[in-house]
Amino acid sequence: MKNNSSISNAELEVMKIIWRTPEITANRIIEKLESKSNWKPNTIKTLINRLLKKDIISFRKDGKEYYYHALISENDYINEESKSFLNKIFNGSINSMVLNFVNNKNLSNDEIEELKKILTKSSNNSSKK
Repeated sequence: MKNNSSISNAELEVMKIIWRTPEITANRIIEKLESKSNWKPNTIKTLINRLLKKDIISFRKDGKEYYYHALISENDYINEESKSFLNKIFNGSINSMVLNFVNNKNLSNDEIEELKKILTKSSNNSSKK
């Protein structure tokens, strides 16, 4: 993939469908998006073509049908976007990000306990390495 941070919000909606349904045709993508957006079929086809040009998706041709699949996993995309966000907004500091979220949101006791469990699990995994 050339640059996954160049995926627009609209293109991301197409990617979400492709990640959940690999080997999907443009018509199926259109059907799924038409039910939750007001985009026209040509708009959706344009988004698919942009993703192809960016080397984010590819296709397999079978007869007259094109079957699209992702060239980057959803998890890889999320990881890259998370790093980009962290660097852009918090100068790469996870501590600053967490502190900001904790200070600016009233966390419930359940949310605090969940965060503690996540941090404990992460700490245990780090010490095993």
